Order: sequence, then structure tokens, then C-alpha cells
Amino acid sequence: MAHQDALKSAPYDHSPRALVVMESAWPSGASTGWHQHGKGQLLYATSGVMLVHSDIGSWVVPPNRALWLLAGMRHNVVMSGQVLMRTAYIDVQKIPQLPANSCVINVSPLLRELLVAASCISLTQVLDERHTRLLALLVDELRVSSTMALHLPMPSDARLARICQALMASPADSSSAAEWAAQIGVAERTLHRLFAKELGMGFAQWREQARLVHALQKMAKGQKLISVAMDCGYASPSAFSAMFKRHFGLPPSEFYQ
Repeated sequence: MAHQDALKSAPYDHSPRALVVMESAWPSGASTGWHQHGKGQLLYATSGVMLVHSDIGSWVVPPNRALWLLAGMRHNVVMSGQVLMRTAYIDVQKIPQLPANSCVINVSPLLRELLVAASCISLTQVLDERHTRLLALLVDELRVSSTMALHLPMPSDARLARICQALMASPADSSSAAEWAAQIGVAERTLHRLFAKELGMGFAQWREQARLVHALQKMAKGQKLISVAMDCGYASPSAFSAMFKRHFGLPPSEFYQ
């Protein structure tokens, strides 16, 4: 599948144009395989959910969100549900003032329609004035789009990696920071310091983020809220919903609408 994806994207990734957009359809469970691009890449799915793994962590990308990946970022995209993807390849040398880091952004209705329209411009077409204005507006809209905290960073420290992998496999695990510190043979204070240094967030914040990533994948598959809440270690759907709304500003029932 990775070879197939490389064949599809190569003409777009190497196009002399500063911005090109490709459309592709993927079945549920498919993956692109690990690869990278020479240009900045905006991944957006009008349907389905993408789980994007990279060497620095993972992102969950639901509909109405897109993932901006820096050029050269090695990644693998796994599809949840039938995914109809629009991928923009952007030469940041020709189009500056884009996000300095890989991140998930909110996709406004206008940006969505611009991406869909831009994917209809073939690589062999001569750009007319309308095309040029459309692509310029797409860039403007991308520059003003807000970001979302849907990134789950991963540590390079082997001791922390052991903890993080265990929590990703069992999000409901409620072991305290002191208990995890004892398991890897360090003081609790050292554990907190390592999390802040390696991941830019505390142990509790990282675990909550891991639970959110797990929950979004379960929600994308249509699982009931009570099941998602229990899988993530929350005593009730209301407790889970309160945490979810604190992060995203809306309840779980509205997130994928």
C-alpha cells in the first residue's frame, strides 16, 4: 500500500507549482505505510477519521480538522472508516508564513470547499485567473486557521516510553505517578521532571491526552459513549463528557457532526 501511495502522490509532491491538491479514497483499516514528502503536506478527510503516526508522536484527525505536516516528516496514515482524503502539497519556500510545527488545524466551511475545488484542478491544466485566486484564498484561509491539541507526543527516553506504551495499550489504567516511578526505578519528582523535559507536559496531562486520542478513535467507530468512557478509565459518561468539553469546547456527541 505504501508503494501505491508513493506512486499516487509522486507527481504532486514533485510538481513545480507551489500548491497542488490531490484526492484519494481509502477503505477502512488501510494505511499508507511509512513515508515522507519533500513538501509541506496538509491532510484532510471529508469523511472518515485518520490516525497519523510519526517519529515524534501521533495525531487523530477527524472530519472538519486537517493535519499540517512539515516537509520531510516521516509518517504513516491509518484509516478509520471510509476515508475520502484531500491532500495539499505546499512548497513553503514559495508560500511562507505557514505553521512552523506539524499540527492539527480547524477546517472552516470555506477552507473545506476551497480544498475540494482545488482538488479538481489537474496537474496538466494551465492555471487561469480564477484558479490563481482560488489557490491564493486557500492559502489565506489556511494561515488564519486555529490549531487543536490532538497531538500525542512520544518520548525518546526508554523508561518513559515504557510507561507511555503501557498507558496507550490500557488507557483505563489508574496507576499513580508514584507507582509508575517505582516501576521504572526513579523518584516521583524525577518522573515529573522527565515528562516535562521530554514531552512538554506533566504525567497527568499526557495520560489525559492519551485517553482523548483513544476515545476519538472509538467514537469514530460509532461506539457508545458509556463504553468509550469506561475504556478510558472514567467512572461515568458525564465525567468523561466534562473532560472532553474542557478540551474541545463541545460535548462528545457534537464533535463529529
